[in-house]
Amino acid sequence: MKIAMVSEHASPLAVVGGVDAGGQNLHVAELAKALARRGHEVCVHTRQDAASPRGKVELVPGVTVDHVPAGPPEPLPKDELLPYMAAFGAYLTEAWAVARPEVVHAHFWMSGLAALTATRDRPVPVVQTFHALGSVKQRHQGVKDTSPPGRIRLERAIARSVAKVVATCSEEVFELARLGVQRRQMTVVPCGVDLDQFTDRGPVAPRTDRPRIVSVGRLVERKGFDVLIRALRAVPGAELLIAGGPAAPGLAGDAEACRLLALAQCCGVADRVHLLGAVSRADMPGLLRSADVVACAPWYEPFGIVPVEAMACGIPVVATAVGGLTDTVIDGVTGILVPPRRPDRMAAALRTLLADHSLQLNFRSAALDRARSRYAWDRIAGETHLVYREVTAFPADRLGVAR
Repeated sequence: MKIAMVSEHASPLAVVGGVDAGGQNLHVAELAKALARRGHEVCVHTRQDAASPRGKVELVPGVTVDHVPAGPPEPLPKDELLPYMAAFGAYLTEAWAVARPEVVHAHFWMSGLAALTATRDRPVPVVQTFHALGSVKQRHQGVKDTSPPGRIRLERAIARSVAKVVATCSEEVFELARLGVQRRQMTVVPCGVDLDQFTDRGPVAPRTDRPRIVSVGRLVERKGFDVLIRALRAVPGAELLIAGGPAAPGLAGDAEACRLLALAQCCGVADRVHLLGAVSRADMPGLLRSADVVACAPWYEPFGIVPVEAMACGIPVVATAVGGLTDTVIDGVTGILVPPRRPDRMAAALRTLLADHSLQLNFRSAALDRARSRYAWDRIAGETHLVYREVTAFPADRLGVAR
């Protein structure tokens, strides 16, 4: 198939770990590559956010990244991109008039707007993956939510207009149902993990004799690193390594990094909290393998790739019971789930796991098995392709599409 992906702010070429570069970038890149391995031709359309590169760049054979001139060619926060989606859609309209894809897969809500604009007058089905929903963000961030006005209304309209919504977790299906989206328009296909890179064998990052807790993510408040720092007070002797944010030399100028370090000092655990800054994808498996437990404490999480990567490395996970984490982490089998924003419950779970070697071994074995059997990218690509086949095989009106 000729597949067009639209990922307006999350380029598959971006370095993961920045403010707006995270799981969506990985998802788009790995899904595109896995589809190409199955013989499909994929073009990922993303906004040009720098003077270079321009035009089209080959990611791997079968996957092209097309840099769309929409707005200034410089990095912009994703919440400021809505005014440029009309230009993005106009570009796609012209590009697809010359080379029409068989199916369009939009990633994030603004990509859905651009994709629906470009397919308004041509019979090309649009599949939508939101990656995050404005209703969830608003619920958890309140006045700190920087989303453009009308996001929730537009997401509801997009979900009702596309041929199919591919949700990344079951909680997202329930959330969309509350917005009035019909269940038959939704299916769940999770994110995946590179099982060649994330394995239980290979180099291990240097470590001390302390029990080691590792946490990975963008340095933003909602990732809950402060919960882990507060929990560390009740986990004697353990060290906490936090990977993410700018490169290590830039941490001194990062507001969230400074806040976390000040909190560690206030909690009396500064000697056991280590902010690593950005860790390369090549070094990430070794860091995860060095952990006794990987901890994830977000307020909310649309999917959460890190727990799956940790499980693929044979490392048990303690995570908050939110979003996709309730699908990936099987409580009492591959790890432990705790309520969000509860340092006391997080500390109790960490103490339980670190003190019980047999439990760790059981969790490690189950985590490996679950990652390998459920989250291989080739399997995820196969499930996604089935969605593409469904929406291209039947007219839009038989799918209940309000186009």
